[in-house]
Parts: sequence; C-alpha cells; structure tokens
Amino acid sequence: MFELLTNYSDLIIEGFINTLIASVIALIASLILGGLVGIIQTLENKVLAKIGDIFVEFFRNIPLLIIVMFFYVVIPLYGMDITGFQSGIIGLTLYTSAFIADVVRSGIEAVPKGQREAGISQGMTYVQTMQYVVLPQAVKIVIPPLGNQFINLVKNSSILAMVAGLDLMYYGDLIASETFNTLGTYTMIACIYLVITVPLTLLVSYIEKRLAQQDVR
Repeated sequence: MFELLTNYSDLIIEGFINTLIASVIALIASLILGGLVGIIQTLENKVLAKIGDIFVEFFRNIPLLIIVMFFYVVIPLYGMDITGFQSGIIGLTLYTSAFIADVVRSGIEAVPKGQREAGISQGMTYVQTMQYVVLPQAVKIVIPPLGNQFINLVKNSSILAMVAGLDLMYYGDLIASETFNTLGTYTMIACIYLVITVPLTLLVSYIEKRLAQQDVR
C-alpha cells in the first residue's frame, strides 16, 4: 500500500484535491439551496410549501447515480457541454440539498410557534421574525445533523468516479486497473477517505457536546 502511495502520489494528490473541491462546492451550494427550500416548506403559502415538499421528495427518493448520469449523459444531448466533474457537483448539490431542506424544515418547526407569534405581536414582519427570532434558535438545532450531511456528502462524492470526475475514487480505479493490486489500492483509498471523514466526525461530535452544554446552562 505504501509503495502505491509513493508511485502514484501525483494521481492520489490530484484526486484528493478534486474530492475536497467537489465536496466544498456542493456543500455550499446545497446549504444555500436546501436552506431556501427548507424555509419555503414552512411558509403559510400552501402552494409554495407544496413545491418545496415536492422538491425534497423528488430528489431524496431518486438514486444519486441517476441524477449525476442525467446531467452527464442526457443534458449534453441538447447542446450543453458538462464535464463529469461538473455533473457530479450538480448531482451532489441537488441530492444533498433535499436532505438539508428536511433538516432545516425540522429545525424551524422545532421552534415553538409562540416565539413566532411573539415576534409578530411586537410589530415585526414575517421576514424579521424569521431572521431575528426563529432562525437563530433553529440554527442550534440543525448544526449537528447538517454536519452529518456534510460527512455523507464527502462519502457520496465517490460517485464522480462513475462519470470520469477525476476524484479520489476515479484515480483509485485507475491505479487498481494498472497494478491489479485491488486490495492494496482500495485499502489505501479507504484510508484517505478516513483522513477526511474522521476529523469531520469528531468536529460534529464536539459541536454537539458544546451545544448540549449551552442548553444546560
């Protein structure tokens, strides 16, 4: 395994960097999209709330591979060039945002309705009430599950290997096909993924404990 790491260090480093870039871009995009959809789901406007529900149920119940392949194979047929890396990021964003939206919706709904009513009774608009009263409380609730979603996103980024996304798993497959050392190659790739996910897991656990201590105080 160490010999593989030495001989193919350039490919492994490139795959590692691409995996991180894809994960960070997809995380930021899915946080924005998922957050907006989650808020829309809690609106009193039934039509908008239903649209948010449909978005979540649609992308949450479709395999990630199908979403990625749609952008990689189908969209280019209509004149739009999309690389495997780009299609992977888009697929990860849509898929993860559906789960993030559900987390955000649950966090907002976990805040007692009396808090919202109190804000409105003080003369605040709906937007102001959400901004200054509801969302600050909801953030503490959603941070731990959002951290878990980010960890899942990093692991799901291996889907890029299916569309030549130049990620860690893609180069792992390439190395395994060249060396025929499948055990050593995939053990090495698994260890590199652990280098990313284990610190994230510990960070999420630390944040959960800190939030729990603040609640006790």
